[in-house]
Amino acid sequence: MVTSYSNLIKKVKDAYGGNKLDLSKDEDLSIGIMNLISIEEHLFFTLQKTKKALYLDLLNEVRLLRTRLLKEIIKEYEGEVWCISKHLLASSMRLMEVGTKELKKRNKQKAQSYFNDSYKLYILFWKLNLEKNEGASSLSESKFSKFESFIKKAIDCCKE
Repeated sequence: MVTSYSNLIKKVKDAYGGNKLDLSKDEDLSIGIMNLISIEEHLFFTLQKTKKALYLDLLNEVRLLRTRLLKEIIKEYEGEVWCISKHLLASSMRLMEVGTKELKKRNKQKAQSYFNDSYKLYILFWKLNLEKNEGASSLSESKFSKFESFIKKAIDCCKE
């Protein structure tokens, strides 16, 4: 069971064989997965609006791809963690899109609030999956802040 932030750091470092932690591939993959979930949603609604079998076939293909790619990040899980992870990513993406729409309407404060919520869900996705579901206890505000700080340092999409 992961009992503290330092134990989590140690487990992650051990998993990467002492190499400098670089989750940039997984971060990019997680954003790609978010978009695939969004495509699934759009295909579902287009199917319902048009009743064309083509959209059902496309939906199935996109779902199979999303499932295969999600397995690259979520290697081990228990209970409902697979679905929770998928829904955390989906919700994060949707809140990000709502924030973008608010920004377009020049509602910067409202947009920032949606962006903050989106990011918190994204961080929760990583907490759930980096801890490999061991002791996935609730995050107090201070534990969340420490974990968020760790993720900000570990995940950098600009690493080549």
